[in-house]
Amino acid sequence: MGDTQFDVAIIGSGIAGSTLGAILARHGVDVRGEPDLSPQDERWLGDWAKAEHGSDFLFVTGYPMVKRPFYTHADPARPDFSNSFDLLFRGTELVTGGQRLHRYQDYLDALARAGYPEAPFEHYLEAFRYGMPPHGGFAIGLERLLMQLTAAPNLRLTTLFPRDMQRVSP
Repeated sequence: MGDTQFDVAIIGSGIAGSTLGAILARHGVDVRGEPDLSPQDERWLGDWAKAEHGSDFLFVTGYPMVKRPFYTHADPARPDFSNSFDLLFRGTELVTGGQRLHRYQDYLDALARAGYPEAPFEHYLEAFRYGMPPHGGFAIGLERLLMQLTAAPNLRLTTLFPRDMQRVSP
């Protein structure tokens, strides 16, 4: 990559309400009550990061707990927000990650809050009954990265065996 440098813009939960609201209000849509950002919202945020910060990358951090899976760890200082993130690259979600619950009782409480029965998770929860270190993880969308790097107009062009409503097998 030579001398290529990347700047990374970050929207955290401390400013997300005002910044995200202002960005999306410009486009006439308020999505703060939605379960996740739509692809259009991500494109708007990517445009904003490029215009305001000169960055192709944007971390969105501190999602509200109601917008993340039940097994996501809450921010200890702000329990309504999660220790999680999305990394957007040129307006496309590229990476999602965060800290996971690691205490048995926290899992039981989270299942109860989500309205899930314990029985289907019994074998998984067994590992947490005897102690588990704090941990987290992330997943990268390789096809999404390739789509952005190659400027492909559609994700199916960077996917070996693309699936859609009409095609479920190669």
